[in-house]
Amino acid sequence: MSVTARGVDVFLRDTGSGEPVLFLHGNPDSADLWDGVIARLQDRHRCIAIDLPGFARSRAPEDFDCSIGNLGRFVDETVTAIGLREPVNVVAHDFGGSFAMAWAIQHPEKVRRIVVINHSSFVEGFRWHWRARVWRTPLLGELSMLATRWPLFRASMKAGARNLSEEQMRAAYQRLSPQWRRMVLRLYRASSPEERSEWVARSTETTSRIPTLVLWGEHDPFLPSSTADRFRGAKVVRLPESGHWPPAEYPERVATELKTFFAG
Repeated sequence: MSVTARGVDVFLRDTGSGEPVLFLHGNPDSADLWDGVIARLQDRHRCIAIDLPGFARSRAPEDFDCSIGNLGRFVDETVTAIGLREPVNVVAHDFGGSFAMAWAIQHPEKVRRIVVINHSSFVEGFRWHWRARVWRTPLLGELSMLATRWPLFRASMKAGARNLSEEQMRAAYQRLSPQWRRMVLRLYRASSPEERSEWVARSTETTSRIPTLVLWGEHDPFLPSSTADRFRGAKVVRLPESGHWPPAEYPERVATELKTFFAG
């Protein structure tokens, strides 16, 4: 199934019934990241997972606006195109958190609850992790993308999450299209520190008003564990056995935490 939002042909999976949940993956993932979580939630929630612009099956125009404001507008148009009329629970991992938080800041009335998983760019003291700094650097980022072949990709994924299976890593690698490589560089280069600092202040207000849960895989080499405590007003649940990809590593645990949180 697909819908159109901000010029993007958005791939989505829509399953289950009940209070709606929108799932937003990060880099280098797709809607598939959430399969194990959704399998455990769809008996009580309508679960919608999308591929972000330029990732996997979502085709995006080359001039897609990667500004923070447009990330929120993309989510809003997607939700409207799907036909969601009631407030939505939004669950976001990694860079998906930028899409989710931008939308929640712009349209708090449309968001029932927020769940952030190993995401850092909307908190005070935010700093790009080392790999993001490489991608943000002209030429160096392009060279990094050219060098991203299976041995290097596997080593990076394994360092980020010890409990990912070989099959999961292979599936992720197969999604690394030229479109993905271009979009990652554009997304990471789109916003300045000054622009992000403005959104951080608005994020603090939003998470203080909307019930927010932070799930944090502790063995994350990209983001420090202390980041989880910087979401003001949020409940924090740490997953000591997990790395950067809790939804893929421990879907049952993530689903259990979501069920508890959504039950309110």
